[in-house]
Amino acid sequence: MAYIGSKPANKPVVASDLDPTVITGQTALATSPASTDEFLISDAGVLKRLDASLIGGTNTPAFSASGDDQSISNGTSTKVAFNTEDFDTDGNYDHSTNYRFTPTTAGKYFLMANIRCRRTTDFNDMNVSIFKNGSSVAFQNNSSFHNESQLVTTIQAANGSSDYFEVFTSQSSGETDSEMNIFEFSGFRLIS
Repeated sequence: MAYIGSKPANKPVVASDLDPTVITGQTALATSPASTDEFLISDAGVLKRLDASLIGGTNTPAFSASGDDQSISNGTSTKVAFNTEDFDTDGNYDHSTNYRFTPTTAGKYFLMANIRCRRTTDFNDMNVSIFKNGSSVAFQNNSSFHNESQLVTTIQAANGSSDYFEVFTSQSSGETDSEMNIFEFSGFRLIS
């Protein structure tokens, strides 16, 4: 770093201390900054270095899970077993036991559930719900439905310790065994 004159010891660097002929910005950064890249900022008139890693944030925890070929009985709410983990940044989705997302970082989360059922005739009623801590917080219903997708989205706050999210579906086709053949559950923390 080039200074105008000599910098006295124990004196903070301020904008007037910098030589503008040396700090020009002539070289462009052609890619996104690395987390170790640094910026100069003025903090109440005192110049400070700031690592790029401290700017913005990440949308984690984040997960996406899917599954196929699960039966839903007539008139019964069924938990959807999203048993294939596509990704899970922080290990917060249980894809083998309770099929729930329990984020370990407090914040607001965008959650999405998409379900497609295979039938040759229409359902009388099909419901898809995202549940938080055992209660429905987002719901989609379609009363004439076959071989189409139901999509439910919501933004929910989570406390980062005990709040959890899961998906349930139900149908009233009159048949005892209708089948979900494509389904997905995903979510991520919103940067605030």
